[in-house]
Amino acid sequence: MSAADLIGARADLEAGRVSAAELMERSIDAAGRPLCARAFLSTSFGRARAMAQSADRLRERSGRAAPLAGLALSVKDLFDVAGEITTAGSTVLSAELPAVDDCPAVARLREAGAALIGRTNMSEFAFSGVGINPHHGTPANAAAIRLGHGGRIPGGSTSGGATSVASDAAWAALGSDTGGSIRIPAALQGLVGFKNTARLTPTEGAVPLAPTLDTVSAITRSVRDAVLLHEVLAARTVELQRRPLTANRFAVPTTLMLDTVEPAVAAAFEGALQALSRAGAEIVSVAWPELGEVASINATGGFAPAESWAWHRARLALHESRYDPRVALRIRRGAAMSAADYLDLARARRDWIGRMERALAGFDAALSPTVPCVAPALEPLIADDTAFFAANGLLLRNPSVVNLLDGCALSLPCGATDALPVGLMVWSAAMHDDAVLDAGLAIESALAGLRG
Repeated sequence: MSAADLIGARADLEAGRVSAAELMERSIDAAGRPLCARAFLSTSFGRARAMAQSADRLRERSGRAAPLAGLALSVKDLFDVAGEITTAGSTVLSAELPAVDDCPAVARLREAGAALIGRTNMSEFAFSGVGINPHHGTPANAAAIRLGHGGRIPGGSTSGGATSVASDAAWAALGSDTGGSIRIPAALQGLVGFKNTARLTPTEGAVPLAPTLDTVSAITRSVRDAVLLHEVLAARTVELQRRPLTANRFAVPTTLMLDTVEPAVAAAFEGALQALSRAGAEIVSVAWPELGEVASINATGGFAPAESWAWHRARLALHESRYDPRVALRIRRGAAMSAADYLDLARARRDWIGRMERALAGFDAALSPTVPCVAPALEPLIADDTAFFAANGLLLRNPSVVNLLDGCALSLPCGATDALPVGLMVWSAAMHDDAVLDAGLAIESALAGLRG
């Protein structure tokens, strides 16, 4: 017996078909297999076993499992965990003092019954959608390896988190999303990634990349698990309407989001749209010229370089030789942005958000490919800066639109299960999280037959 997702595993626990301790041993075994290579920077198997056993005792007394049921979850090395050093995938922070307390996101996972199995690898300081880490090695793309396509990038920056879930070592992964860092690795490894409206989840106790855009969220195996993890992390109840697809009107923006889409992604995306249309959803192609303004809005560099420069500049002065050179290069771009440039950027963003919200108002959500490509080969991107930056920009292009919008987005698999994974992004404006998740549940159900 093997449940497909966390909620299914919790049902098995409550029915007495399995124990949390048994499921934990399966997770620990998976963590040691090649599919999970380099996903973890450190593990806490002993504490995770103890938590699973405690969850079993609690369930035996009450007859009910806690929301996260003593099951294995992983934590991106961006978040404070009491007694552990938060290094953000770097060596620069390795001599810092251990965290005194859990950050709010980790504390909420523990309170909901999660058994934290380990800290996951990531792009250094979360500054890449590719997932390469020159200090600790790059996590495997478990989904690609299963299909016989080894040597593919895992996606970043929550690279190890996605690999921990795709390899069955964790049921969900705590991560962050500043320009796509949850949705990119989810798309490239056949998983579900939900980027909520940023203000709904606390970012305290996490190493910042760009506080204006940073979002705390999770990678899961299903949309219903994404709902559960969002409820835990945001400490709120998602109001699901369970609207059928026949009640949904979706926009498909043709500006920017469909540019330079690889044939495999284009075919999977078009197949998904046709399936949703057959199921009764209204699909409307829209131009939305506002999307063509994104590059000019970010022409002076965007929020990430400016805000990361503010956090890193003293450390770079002392330790730049210990940074990934590609990360240091992008951080240093922030030094060239003036205060006037930054204020102009913020003002342009506010105006653009207002116009985009008006464009979205007539739709339940927008649909786009999460990223325009399947997972690229890893070695060429390690070897060549030009290839790396081209791939990084392509991967970030679509998902970063939603961060600029201060919106919410869900990536879920839409390609055939025997092909390299492709992600479908369901997205909308700020505080439309429940509508996006509701639509995501209906879309996931409609695409199940197509993917099978």
